[in-house]
Amino acid sequence: MKKYGERLDESTVRFERLLPGPIERVWQYLTEGDKRAQWLAGGRTELSVDGLVELEFQNGTLSPLPDDPPPQKYCGLPEKMSYTGRVLKCEAPYQLSHTWQSDDEYSVVEYQLSEQDDKVLLILTHRRLSDEDELLGVSGGWHTHLDILHDVLIGRTPQPFWRTHTALEAEYKDRYRID
Repeated sequence: MKKYGERLDESTVRFERLLPGPIERVWQYLTEGDKRAQWLAGGRTELSVDGLVELEFQNGTLSPLPDDPPPQKYCGLPEKMSYTGRVLKCEAPYQLSHTWQSDDEYSVVEYQLSEQDDKVLLILTHRRLSDEDELLGVSGGWHTHLDILHDVLIGRTPQPFWRTHTALEAEYKDRYRID
């Protein structure tokens, strides 16, 4: 299992995580707004093709531990951020893909789940990232959010989002050899 995400091409990253099962539980944390809000973003997901996906982020609230403020790069963003998308594919509890709208651009996120004994392998792929800056932010973000998901599923207190994300974004910059 790879600890870090991997850059598949100039606009795609992929992550793998082995999570505690059962698969139906992990699916709930991907698709139910109240559960997804504990590790990523709240909001509803309509589980049918062309269904609405709402992502309501409050990254500073994902851990009860004290957090540093967002780094300079993100300090101008509102504390609460919302994105929408549309479901492209839904095969419960094994696969979900949806668009992720940001301004006039959209990217595509795909979650694939498979059972591995009493664990669940999650493969997350994020495609159509617009540039290297977005690739770095998304890589640090998904890595941090997926670590928080693992912590939530095992009942451990997650690390603060911004402090963790800032360190990981710097690591991805080195790993991807981006200036």
